[in-house]
Amino acid sequence: MTETTGTDDDRRFPPALAEVARVEFPYEDDHSVDFEPYEAFEPAEKTTDWLRHWTGDHDLDGDVYRVFGQDGTGGLAALWLARPGRPLADQPVVFMGSEGENGVVAGNLSDFLWVLADGLGPCEVVVLQDDTSNPDAALTELAERHATTPRRPAAEIIAEAQAEFPTFEEDLEKLCR
Repeated sequence: MTETTGTDDDRRFPPALAEVARVEFPYEDDHSVDFEPYEAFEPAEKTTDWLRHWTGDHDLDGDVYRVFGQDGTGGLAALWLARPGRPLADQPVVFMGSEGENGVVAGNLSDFLWVLADGLGPCEVVVLQDDTSNPDAALTELAERHATTPRRPAAEIIAEAQAEFPTFEEDLEKLCR
C-alpha cells in the first residue's frame, strides 16, 4: 500500500474535484451528505502525519493517498493510488473515518461523481453503509459535465468498487499497530 504511481501529475487537482469543492453540502436532518471537499489536495506531509497517527506506524508514508475532503468528524476522503501508472481520475476513492472505519467508495473519480449525484458522500457509504438514492440536481449536472463512465445507481457503483478491491479494509487494518 505504499507504492506510488510515478506520474508527474499525481498532485494536480482534477478539474472535477475543483468543481466539487465549490458545491455546498448543507447538513440537514432528513438526508444529509456529511462532506466538506477541499480546494486542493492535502499536502503530502500532512497526509503522512495523519496516516502515521491513524495507524500507529510511524514508518509509513501517505504517498498512495491524495486526500481531497473530510466529514464533520475528521474522517478523510482520498484518491487511493492503487493502479500504478494510471491517471488520478482512474484511481479508486476511499474513506478513512475518524474512528477507524474505512472502505472503498467508488472505483474511480467519474463513478464518485455519480455517487455524489445520487445524494451520497464518502461517510454515508462507508460509515453509515447507506446506498439510498436521493438525487441532487446540481451534482447531477456536475457529473454530466465531467464523468467519463455511464450513470448508474450509487448502490451498483459502490458494490462494483468494493468487489474490485475486497481487501482494502483488511489491508489497511493490518497497518495498524
